[in-house]
Amino acid sequence: MMAALLLPLTAPQLRAGDIPSVAARQRAEKKSFTDAEITEGFFKTAFGAEYHLAGRVDRIRKYDTPVRVFADGRRADRKAQLAKIVTDIGAKIQHLDIAMSESGEDANIHVKLVRDRDLYHTISEAYGSERAHEIKTSLDPQCLSGFRKNDAYEIEHSDVILTVDNGDFVFLDCAYEELLQSLGPINDTSTVPWTMFNDNVSMGFFDVYDQYILNLLYDPRIKAGMTFAEVKAVLPEVLADVRAFVKKTNNLLD
Repeated sequence: MMAALLLPLTAPQLRAGDIPSVAARQRAEKKSFTDAEITEGFFKTAFGAEYHLAGRVDRIRKYDTPVRVFADGRRADRKAQLAKIVTDIGAKIQHLDIAMSESGEDANIHVKLVRDRDLYHTISEAYGSERAHEIKTSLDPQCLSGFRKNDAYEIEHSDVILTVDNGDFVFLDCAYEELLQSLGPINDTSTVPWTMFNDNVSMGFFDVYDQYILNLLYDPRIKAGMTFAEVKAVLPEVLADVRAFVKKTNNLLD
């Protein structure tokens, strides 16, 4: 099913900034946000679900263990790009332990790298034909992610499906969005213009606004299973610390 050309491990790898469309978005990126703008995006993405399969979605969902990512596919170049993305995510989320794994058995995020023509079949294998049809009808995705949580709303396992043959920008954009959503902020929103979790927004890199969202989510004071009200009570204190970290990581001025 995945008979794409296997490129040598020594092939040069593109960085996000090497792609003109990504570099242009990075230059135009908005980096200054009010507390209200950040908290709006956090609540809209961390609660709810774009495609709701089962269980309640009015609680915080996140990993409470180290995260290990396994790439399943034959494209060595895409695997190398994925590894750099995982490293970038790990550097920009303060309290998240995330890295690649050499073994699928040791991983709790499984990334399947497929050709575009095999995407629907892969979704059908993962979710069943009926749900795959619903997903295609409602989302018509170029890529997809989902996760399984326990009764404490701790994420136990995530599955990500990425296409490898739609160009570098699509791969980077999908990989960042789906990997980050697989960590918890699974709900897309069309009302927040700065987040990649908006179907009308394409980034191709880990932008400052979404760094705020993920750092809020993975602060130890924001716990899996928390309600909206419980998060709202601790958020001002958490946001102050998150602002300091994101500012330092991105060399932002006051």
